[in-house]
Amino acid sequence: MEARGLDRIRRVRVNLLFILFSIAAGALATSISATISVGQEQQPMHHDHAGNQGMDMSMDEPMDEAAHAKLEAKILADKKESEFNHHLAGFFVALAGVFVLVQSNLAKRWPLVKYAWPACFLLAGIFLFVWSDSELWPFGDRQWLEALQNNREVLQHKTFAILLLLLGAIEFQRVRGTLLAAWSALVFPLVAICGSVLLIFHQHEGGMVGQHHMETMARIQSQHLSYTACGFGIGLTKGLSELGTIRARTFAKIWPSFLILLGMLLMFYKE
Repeated sequence: MEARGLDRIRRVRVNLLFILFSIAAGALATSISATISVGQEQQPMHHDHAGNQGMDMSMDEPMDEAAHAKLEAKILADKKESEFNHHLAGFFVALAGVFVLVQSNLAKRWPLVKYAWPACFLLAGIFLFVWSDSELWPFGDRQWLEALQNNREVLQHKTFAILLLLLGAIEFQRVRGTLLAAWSALVFPLVAICGSVLLIFHQHEGGMVGQHHMETMARIQSQHLSYTACGFGIGLTKGLSELGTIRARTFAKIWPSFLILLGMLLMFYKE
Protein backbone atom coordinates (compact mmCIF):
# COMPACT_ATOMS: atom_id res chain seq x y z
CA MET A 1 0.00 0.00 0.00
CA GLU A 2 2.86 2.37 0.84
CA ALA A 3 4.47 1.67 -2.55
CA ARG A 4 1.21 2.48 -4.32
CA GLY A 5 0.84 5.68 -2.33
CA LEU A 6 4.37 6.79 -3.16
CA ASP A 7 3.83 5.92 -6.81
CA ARG A 8 0.63 7.97 -6.87
CA ILE A 9 2.38 10.96 -5.31
CA ARG A 10 5.19 10.66 -7.85
CA ARG A 11 2.69 10.58 -10.71
CA VAL A 12 0.99 13.71 -9.38
CA ARG A 13 4.33 15.49 -9.21
CA VAL A 14 5.26 14.42 -12.73
CA ASN A 15 1.93 15.71 -14.05
CA LEU A 16 2.37 18.97 -12.20
CA LEU A 17 5.90 19.25 -13.55
CA PHE A 18 4.57 18.75 -17.09
CA ILE A 19 2.18 21.64 -16.46
CA LEU A 20 5.11 23.67 -15.16
CA PHE A 21 7.15 23.04 -18.29
CA SER A 22 4.17 23.94 -20.46
CA ILE A 23 3.76 27.23 -18.62
CA ALA A 24 7.49 27.88 -18.88
CA ALA A 25 7.45 27.24 -22.62
CA GLY A 26 4.50 29.57 -23.08
CA ALA A 27 6.14 32.21 -20.89
CA LEU A 28 9.38 31.94 -22.85
CA ALA A 29 7.51 32.39 -26.11
CA THR A 30 5.72 35.39 -24.63
CA SER A 31 9.02 36.92 -23.50
CA ILE A 32 10.60 36.48 -26.93
CA SER A 33 7.63 38.02 -28.73
CA ALA A 34 7.48 40.86 -26.21
CA THR A 35 11.19 41.57 -26.63
CA ILE A 36 10.86 41.66 -30.41
CA SER A 37 7.83 43.96 -30.27
CA VAL A 38 9.55 46.29 -27.82
CA GLY A 39 12.61 46.44 -30.06
CA GLN A 40 10.43 47.28 -33.05
CA GLU A 41 8.65 49.99 -31.10
CA GLN A 42 11.90 51.55 -29.95
CA GLN A 43 13.26 52.05 -33.48
CA PRO A 44 10.65 54.65 -34.54
CA MET A 45 10.98 56.21 -31.10
CA HIS A 46 14.66 56.81 -31.77
CA HIS A 47 13.78 58.52 -35.07
CA ASP A 48 11.06 60.59 -33.45
CA HIS A 49 13.42 61.60 -30.69
CA ALA A 50 16.07 62.67 -33.17
CA GLY A 51 13.56 64.57 -35.28
CA ASN A 52 12.07 66.35 -32.29
CA GLN A 53 15.26 67.41 -30.57
CA GLY A 54 14.75 70.95 -31.73
CA MET A 55 11.22 70.92 -30.37
CA ASP A 56 12.42 69.50 -27.03
CA MET A 57 15.05 72.21 -26.78
CA SER A 58 12.51 74.90 -27.49
CA MET A 59 10.21 73.45 -24.83
CA ASP A 60 13.04 73.41 -22.30
CA GLU A 61 14.06 77.02 -22.92
CA PRO A 62 11.17 78.72 -21.05
CA MET A 63 11.87 76.68 -17.92
CA ASP A 64 13.62 78.87 -15.35
CA GLU A 65 16.68 77.73 -13.46
CA ALA A 66 14.81 77.03 -10.22
CA ALA A 67 12.24 74.77 -11.93
CA HIS A 68 14.97 73.00 -13.90
CA ALA A 69 17.02 72.42 -10.75
CA LYS A 70 13.94 71.07 -8.97
CA LEU A 71 13.23 68.67 -11.84
CA GLU A 72 16.82 67.44 -11.89
CA ALA A 73 16.75 66.90 -8.13
CA LYS A 74 13.51 64.90 -8.42
CA ILE A 75 14.98 62.72 -11.19
CA LEU A 76 18.12 62.06 -9.15
CA ALA A 77 16.12 61.24 -5.99
CA ASP A 78 13.88 58.79 -7.88
CA LYS A 79 16.94 57.18 -9.45
CA LYS A 80 18.66 56.68 -6.09
CA GLU A 81 15.47 55.31 -4.52
CA SER A 82 14.92 52.83 -7.34
CA GLU A 83 18.52 51.64 -7.26
CA PHE A 84 18.43 51.22 -3.47
CA ASN A 85 15.21 49.19 -3.71
CA HIS A 86 16.79 46.85 -6.24
CA HIS A 87 20.01 46.55 -4.23
CA LEU A 88 18.30 45.70 -0.94
CA ALA A 89 15.91 43.24 -2.58
CA GLY A 90 18.91 41.65 -4.29
CA PHE A 91 20.71 41.32 -0.97
CA PHE A 92 17.79 39.41 0.55
CA VAL A 93 17.47 37.16 -2.53
CA ALA A 94 21.20 36.36 -2.59
CA LEU A 95 21.20 35.75 1.16
CA ALA A 96 18.28 33.34 0.75
CA GLY A 97 20.26 31.41 -1.87
CA VAL A 98 23.27 31.17 0.45
CA PHE A 99 21.11 29.87 3.31
CA VAL A 100 19.56 27.22 1.04
CA LEU A 101 23.00 25.97 0.04
CA VAL A 102 24.44 25.79 3.57
CA GLN A 103 21.37 24.92 5.63
CA SER A 104 21.92 21.15 5.45
CA ASN A 105 25.23 21.57 7.28
CA LEU A 106 24.33 24.41 9.63
CA ALA A 107 20.95 22.96 10.63
CA LYS A 108 22.73 20.18 12.51
CA ARG A 109 24.06 22.74 15.00
CA TRP A 110 21.43 25.46 14.63
CA PRO A 111 18.04 23.94 13.69
CA LEU A 112 16.43 27.35 13.31
CA VAL A 113 18.67 28.20 10.35
CA LYS A 114 16.31 26.25 8.07
CA TYR A 115 13.80 29.08 8.53
CA ALA A 116 16.30 31.70 7.39
CA TRP A 117 15.76 31.57 3.65
CA PRO A 118 11.94 31.83 3.76
CA ALA A 119 12.42 34.70 6.23
CA CYS A 120 14.59 36.47 3.63
CA PHE A 121 11.70 36.37 1.17
CA LEU A 122 9.29 37.65 3.82
CA LEU A 123 11.63 40.54 4.69
CA ALA A 124 12.09 41.43 1.01
CA GLY A 125 8.32 41.33 0.48
CA ILE A 126 7.61 43.52 3.50
CA PHE A 127 10.23 46.05 2.41
CA LEU A 128 8.92 46.29 -1.16
CA PHE A 129 5.31 46.47 -0.05
CA VAL A 130 5.88 49.31 2.41
CA TRP A 131 8.88 51.27 1.14
CA SER A 132 9.10 50.67 -2.63
CA ASP A 133 7.15 53.85 -3.52
CA SER A 134 7.95 56.71 -1.14
CA GLU A 135 5.34 59.02 -2.70
CA LEU A 136 2.63 56.89 -1.08
CA TRP A 137 1.21 57.43 2.40
CA PRO A 138 2.62 57.53 5.09
CA PHE A 139 5.86 58.76 3.48
CA GLY A 140 4.13 60.90 0.85
CA ASP A 141 0.80 62.54 0.15
CA ARG A 142 -0.41 60.13 -2.52
CA GLN A 143 -3.16 57.66 -1.60
CA TRP A 144 -2.61 53.95 -2.20
CA LEU A 145 -5.86 53.26 -4.03
CA GLU A 146 -5.40 56.16 -6.43
CA ALA A 147 -1.79 55.16 -7.17
CA LEU A 148 -2.66 51.49 -7.71
CA GLN A 149 -5.40 52.48 -10.16
CA ASN A 150 -3.39 55.04 -12.15
CA ASN A 151 0.29 54.09 -11.86
CA ARG A 152 1.31 50.78 -13.40
CA GLU A 153 4.77 50.90 -11.82
CA VAL A 154 3.30 51.13 -8.31
CA LEU A 155 0.90 48.27 -9.06
CA GLN A 156 3.79 46.12 -10.33
CA HIS A 157 5.92 46.85 -7.27
CA LYS A 158 3.13 45.81 -4.91
CA THR A 159 2.45 42.71 -7.01
CA PHE A 160 6.08 41.63 -6.73
CA ALA A 161 5.93 42.28 -2.99
CA ILE A 162 2.84 40.07 -2.61
CA LEU A 163 4.53 37.29 -4.62
CA LEU A 164 7.57 37.42 -2.33
CA LEU A 165 5.33 37.30 0.75
CA LEU A 166 3.39 34.38 -0.73
CA LEU A 167 6.57 32.42 -1.43
CA GLY A 168 8.01 33.16 1.97
CA ALA A 169 4.82 32.17 3.80
CA ILE A 170 4.32 28.90 1.91
CA GLU A 171 7.96 27.82 2.14
CA PHE A 172 7.98 28.71 5.84
CA GLN A 173 5.03 26.37 6.42
CA ARG A 174 6.71 23.65 4.34
CA VAL A 175 9.88 23.93 6.43
CA ARG A 176 7.77 23.66 9.60
CA GLY A 177 6.21 20.48 8.22
CA THR A 178 2.65 21.78 8.47
CA LEU A 179 2.14 22.02 4.69
CA LEU A 180 2.71 18.65 3.04
CA ALA A 181 0.36 18.78 0.05
CA ALA A 182 1.93 17.83 -3.29
CA TRP A 183 0.81 21.10 -4.92
CA SER A 184 2.77 23.18 -2.39
CA ALA A 185 6.07 21.93 -3.81
CA LEU A 186 5.34 23.58 -7.16
CA VAL A 187 4.04 26.93 -5.93
CA PHE A 188 7.57 28.34 -5.83
CA PRO A 189 8.46 27.27 -9.40
CA LEU A 190 5.16 28.53 -10.82
CA VAL A 191 5.36 31.88 -9.03
CA ALA A 192 9.01 32.28 -10.06
CA ILE A 193 8.11 31.80 -13.72
CA CYS A 194 5.05 34.05 -13.53
CA GLY A 195 7.12 36.73 -11.81
CA SER A 196 9.72 36.45 -14.56
CA VAL A 197 7.05 37.08 -17.19
CA LEU A 198 5.85 40.16 -15.28
CA LEU A 199 9.41 41.50 -15.28
CA ILE A 200 9.31 41.68 -19.08
CA PHE A 201 6.56 44.28 -18.85
CA HIS A 202 7.93 46.11 -15.81
CA GLN A 203 7.80 49.86 -16.32
CA HIS A 204 10.16 52.44 -14.81
CA GLU A 205 8.77 55.94 -15.10
CA GLY A 206 11.95 57.43 -13.66
CA GLY A 207 13.91 56.34 -16.73
CA MET A 208 11.52 58.04 -19.14
CA VAL A 209 12.68 61.55 -18.34
CA GLY A 210 16.02 63.34 -18.56
CA GLN A 211 18.49 64.09 -21.29
CA HIS A 212 19.55 60.48 -21.89
CA HIS A 213 16.23 58.77 -21.26
CA MET A 214 16.47 56.49 -24.31
CA GLU A 215 19.83 55.09 -23.19
CA THR A 216 18.53 54.75 -19.64
CA MET A 217 15.44 52.83 -20.74
CA ALA A 218 17.56 50.52 -22.91
CA ARG A 219 19.84 49.78 -19.95
CA ILE A 220 16.88 49.15 -17.64
CA GLN A 221 15.28 46.82 -20.16
CA SER A 222 18.52 44.88 -20.66
CA GLN A 223 18.96 44.38 -16.92
CA HIS A 224 15.38 43.25 -16.42
CA LEU A 225 15.73 40.71 -19.23
CA SER A 226 18.68 39.21 -17.34
CA TYR A 227 16.46 38.99 -14.23
CA THR A 228 13.82 37.27 -16.35
CA ALA A 229 16.33 34.66 -17.55
CA CYS A 230 17.43 33.97 -13.96
CA GLY A 231 13.81 33.70 -12.87
CA PHE A 232 13.11 31.06 -15.49
CA GLY A 233 16.21 29.16 -14.37
CA ILE A 234 15.10 29.31 -10.74
CA GLY A 235 11.57 28.15 -11.53
CA LEU A 236 12.59 25.22 -13.72
CA THR A 237 15.42 23.91 -11.54
CA LYS A 238 13.36 24.33 -8.34
CA GLY A 239 10.57 22.31 -9.94
CA LEU A 240 12.99 19.57 -10.98
CA SER A 241 14.48 19.47 -7.48
CA GLU A 242 11.05 18.61 -6.07
CA LEU A 243 10.63 15.37 -8.05
CA GLY A 244 12.39 13.17 -5.51
CA THR A 245 14.66 11.49 -8.06
CA ILE A 246 18.42 10.97 -7.85
CA ARG A 247 19.07 13.98 -10.09
CA ALA A 248 16.86 16.10 -7.87
CA ARG A 249 19.85 16.50 -5.54
CA THR A 250 21.79 18.17 -8.33
CA PHE A 251 18.94 20.56 -9.11
CA ALA A 252 18.63 21.25 -5.38
CA LYS A 253 22.09 22.85 -5.64
CA ILE A 254 21.46 24.62 -8.94
CA TRP A 255 18.34 26.61 -8.10
CA PRO A 256 19.83 28.40 -5.06
CA SER A 257 22.85 29.19 -7.22
CA PHE A 258 20.46 30.92 -9.62
CA LEU A 259 19.02 32.76 -6.61
CA ILE A 260 22.48 34.04 -5.67
CA LEU A 261 23.12 35.08 -9.27
CA LEU A 262 19.82 36.95 -9.43
CA GLY A 263 20.57 38.66 -6.13
CA MET A 264 24.02 39.74 -7.34
CA LEU A 265 22.55 41.15 -10.55
CA LEU A 266 19.98 43.10 -8.55
CA MET A 267 22.67 44.45 -6.22
CA PHE A 268 24.55 45.86 -9.23
CA TYR A 269 21.43 47.41 -10.77
CA LYS A 270 22.02 50.88 -12.18
CA GLU A 271 19.75 53.29 -14.02
